Amino acid sequence: MSEVPAPTPAPAQSPAASLATPAPGPSSRSSAAGVAAMLGSGLSTQIGAATGSLAFPVIGPIGVVAVRQYVAALVLLAVDRPRLRSFTWQQWWPVLLLAVVYGAMNLSLYTAVDRVGLGLAVTLEFLGPLALALSAARRVDAACAVLAAAGVVTLMRPQPSTDYLGMGIGAFGGACWAAYILLNRTVGHRIPGAQGSAAAACLSALVFLPVGVLVALNRPPTAIALGCAVITGLLSTAVPYLVDLFTLRRVPPAAFGLFMSVNPVLAALVGWIGLDQRLGLLDAAAVGAVVTANALSILTAARR
Repeated sequence: MSEVPAPTPAPAQSPAASLATPAPGPSSRSSAAGVAAMLGSGLSTQIGAATGSLAFPVIGPIGVVAVRQYVAALVLLAVDRPRLRSFTWQQWWPVLLLAVVYGAMNLSLYTAVDRVGLGLAVTLEFLGPLALALSAARRVDAACAVLAAAGVVTLMRPQPSTDYLGMGIGAFGGACWAAYILLNRTVGHRIPGAQGSAAAACLSALVFLPVGVLVALNRPPTAIALGCAVITGLLSTAVPYLVDLFTLRRVPPAAFGLFMSVNPVLAALVGWIGLDQRLGLLDAAAVGAVVTANALSILTAARR
């Protein structure tokens, strides 16, 4: 893999970033529209995850993830159909790895949501891109790392109800997200448009096809559960992807990454309002510490 500078988390994770060309000198009205779109995208992602959790008792996290992978493949194929026969081995190997990481990332996230709740699961997943943003360690970065570490230690402190397996799965999802960012950047450099992302999504969907069949045979889905899973795919994949295409043309990448840092907060709010998953004051402060560390790391990276 070629040398990659420390990325800001959110822009690198989105395949839409490879298609969007920011407009020079956006107007204040355009920037306001971009901010509103980012808020809508973040809420859509978290509401989608919360909706998917409603189907867990029927088809489990793996069933919801399987449906989400199918929806993602259809969305990306509609945007940019990959010309697979023209791919070289130098293009194929990061696509194959991206497909594996994509599936593992979503499966670990939704499994963690099922075990530890939406807010905590999303916060733990954000540790992956945060680690990348802090990889070029400087004085401010070191302070951000300490702040984030304090938040993580607080979240994982021993309690009677602590689910360490669920937290470990969430942290593994963060590692997958970090790998996803790096692989997505490599694929974006080697394959034009969203062809590489579309190919990876299709391969991941093919892997989950027999998984979905087995889930359907062993745990027959109800119409409501299947509908929730499809809505999850639309709200957490299709809507954010299309919104990112709109947003990245109107706001600077650093501002995009900075705003996306509040996703753990949005996840905690959606979990509280929609799923009655309440965080204590100490846990809320720990989530805030991780969000603050992520935001500071992006701001300092933008200044450098």
